[in-house]
This record gives sequence, structure tokens and C-alpha cells, in this order.
Amino acid sequence: MIDSDGYRPNVGIIIVNKEGKLFWGKRIQQDAWQFPQGGIRENETPQQAVFRELKEEVGLEPSDVRVLGRTEDWISYDLPKHLIRHYSQPVCIGQKQIWFMLGLESGVENINVAHHETPEFEAWDWVDYWRPVQEVVSFKQAVYHQALTELEDSIKTFWLNKA
Repeated sequence: MIDSDGYRPNVGIIIVNKEGKLFWGKRIQQDAWQFPQGGIRENETPQQAVFRELKEEVGLEPSDVRVLGRTEDWISYDLPKHLIRHYSQPVCIGQKQIWFMLGLESGVENINVAHHETPEFEAWDWVDYWRPVQEVVSFKQAVYHQALTELEDSIKTFWLNKA
């Protein structure tokens, strides 16, 4: 599903543990790390897409997490010219995303990046809050910075409840 401006509606997922560290996934067969994310299907709300993608990419159920916050509006990025598939119609020039901050309520033993038949990640780690901004591919850095900035306050209550 591509909108009239050429952007694919998408959700981004930031999972925080009780120590304030973020889930950081290594994309399968790539030297690239990122937060879980995925497209929003037709007739699916962003929150429904988050829970579907959470299960597919990380193996977690809605009961394993608590929604701490979400971005108020879409945050978009453009794909580099060499990644645009001009032969597909409609042409997708980038993604627009609603980002969700999820607090991990269950244990890490429930995380299973190999859960889905076509996994997105082959490894994962807990990282410091701002590290992903420097490590994600350059064309996503501004989006990561904006999402983390907007959602930073949403984890304070979670930390206080877990202390």
C-alpha cells in the first residue's frame, strides 16, 4: 500500500526494558541494525500493525509489553535513489511511520527473532537509548532521532514502576 505521495505507511517499534535499554536487531544476512518496523496493511490500524509486527519480528505477544507512547504524527524518510524500485507501480519513494514505545513486561526468554518463517533479524542486543541514531543507516537517522526525542518522556513512568 503506497499513498498518493509515494510513501508506504509503516510502524516503528521501540522496545525498552526495565533498565532503560532498547531492543536493537541485526537484519538477517546484512551488516545493518535497526528497530523492528513493518508496513500497515489495508484496513489495519497502526496499533494492530504494531502487535502483528511485534509477533512476526520479535516473537512477543501483546501481553508481553505495555504501550508507553506513540508519535503524534507520521515521521517520513525518503529512500536513497538507488533503492527506489522505479519498475514497480506505484513507485515507493520512502516510508511514513508512526512510532510506538513499548515497555517489556515479560522476560527476555519470550523474545524469539526466529519465530517467523521469514525472519527479519538474526541477532539482537540491548543498547543505550541514543546509540541507534548513530548506528542505523544514514537515511533513517533523522527519523530515529525524531522518534526517540518525541518518545523519551514516555519511558520515565515505566522506569519508575520497574525500579
